[in-house]
Amino acid sequence: MKTKRAIVCVTNDLSNDRRVDNSCTVLTELGFIVTLVGRHRKSSRPLAQRIYRTYRMRLCFDKGFLFYAEYNLRLFFFLLVRKSSLILANDLDTLLAAYQISRLKGCNLVYDTHEFFTGVPELVERPRVKAVWERIERKIFPHLKHIITVNKSIAGLYQELYGKTLTVIRNVPPLRESDATATKIELGIPEGSRVILLQGAWINKDRGGEEAVEAMAYMKDAVLLVIGGGDVISELKTIAERPEIKGKVIFKDRMPFEQLRRYTTVADIGLSLDKDTNINYRYSLPNKLFDYIHAGVPVLASPLVELRKIIETYDVGALISSHYPEAIAQSMQSMLSNTENLKLYQANCIKARLELCWDEEKKIAEALYRPLL
Repeated sequence: MKTKRAIVCVTNDLSNDRRVDNSCTVLTELGFIVTLVGRHRKSSRPLAQRIYRTYRMRLCFDKGFLFYAEYNLRLFFFLLVRKSSLILANDLDTLLAAYQISRLKGCNLVYDTHEFFTGVPELVERPRVKAVWERIERKIFPHLKHIITVNKSIAGLYQELYGKTLTVIRNVPPLRESDATATKIELGIPEGSRVILLQGAWINKDRGGEEAVEAMAYMKDAVLLVIGGGDVISELKTIAERPEIKGKVIFKDRMPFEQLRRYTTVADIGLSLDKDTNINYRYSLPNKLFDYIHAGVPVLASPLVELRKIIETYDVGALISSHYPEAIAQSMQSMLSNTENLKLYQANCIKARLELCWDEEKKIAEALYRPLL
């Protein structure tokens, strides 16, 4: 059988994108020779060995219009000179070059939109930039044959806009026989404290980080563990220095999946507090929700559509009543003090992960990609 090659495109540095790693892995297992292409940043760390090839472009620009223009130009020529029978474009910022090459070469194109791209808060506040991305999307989307997204709500938004049926593949972890556990002392956490965890690669504005830190002013015998990066981290550190909060918040930078899991497993509660301030957050289904569930950690979340659906269907946690710090603290304290409920949530997490796992979602991905092989 003739060898099939797949090129997977992203704008990140390939380090911490589990969804893309899952896609590359399933394509490799199906028989494609896979190359994942992204970019190299000054802060990029060496990549661990993977079962597929990786390539990181060094670009002159790091953000803004010039970055996206340079990236797509470089990606266009990268794809032009390499053989491929399949291109997988992840998010709208990779789609232009991928679509042009797929038309030029006549190869298959799959588009995986990880969010409702034109509804992200960074674009909502910049109408001119948003208009450019909307124009690109309107130009290309109607011509796409294979489109993936992360949940039914976002699939419904795109179907309403373009009359297209999308394949839903949720971004969930694989099942594991055992977690890499560690003690609180080994992780630098006070041994007698209850641990409230807020993790995420991008802890940005309107994701509830500020209120979570402020809520610690009302908490006793508990610490808030914040793991990740984002544009509000420096502000969170400033808030954490207030006298009534100081010493109750621990910050950790972004870290590889395996290292992160060691911290997740020691948590008593996992937070997912996105606000309903834009259409993208309204219908979001954050990766951390599934990370908490797989680690057996009960979830305290904002009552967004997809979050509510998971939490109420599987009974794995509770929903906050508002984003006022005192109300969040009351919800956290209520969960921590009700030992019976907490144990029930933990048990339900263990059951739920049997369904909410990559082992199940992988079957959907295989059904999509196998005919393209």
